[in-house]
Amino acid sequence: MPVYSGDARPVADARYAIVASRWNPRIVDALIEGALEALREHEITAEHIDLVRVPGAWELPPAAAKCALRADCAAVIALGCVVRGDTRHYEHVADCCAEGLMRVALDFRLPVLNGVLAVERHADAEARAGGAHGNKGRDVAVAAIEMADLWTRL
Repeated sequence: MPVYSGDARPVADARYAIVASRWNPRIVDALIEGALEALREHEITAEHIDLVRVPGAWELPPAAAKCALRADCAAVIALGCVVRGDTRHYEHVADCCAEGLMRVALDFRLPVLNGVLAVERHADAEARAGGAHGNKGRDVAVAAIEMADLWTRL
């Protein structure tokens, strides 16, 4: 029985897209830096990384879809932060963003990693953007490398 698994090694000559929101910049910028560090540590050079900035989490799925159109795109890393407020806006944005990113992954048959934090408080986001819970930007970047490698094996 064949068993398939990806390794955390870059796909030759492939591009990795980071699509990140500008909303909650202190958090998202830390996620971006974590993702870039992970990509560099896995020998993915700046020439093979695209950083696309969008206004907020709502705009992440369409930007991810546009990146996925590139034939040399190995994976899309989506980064953002949605913090609960006093209205349902939080659920709407966070849920639709996650569903949209999954739709891009399925429609384009491409790894699309969801590094969009959906948190109750800013302190929760800080803990996941380089704080006590690590850096989710780094985590999803490593997962993107592994998934892109897996795609070459399947």
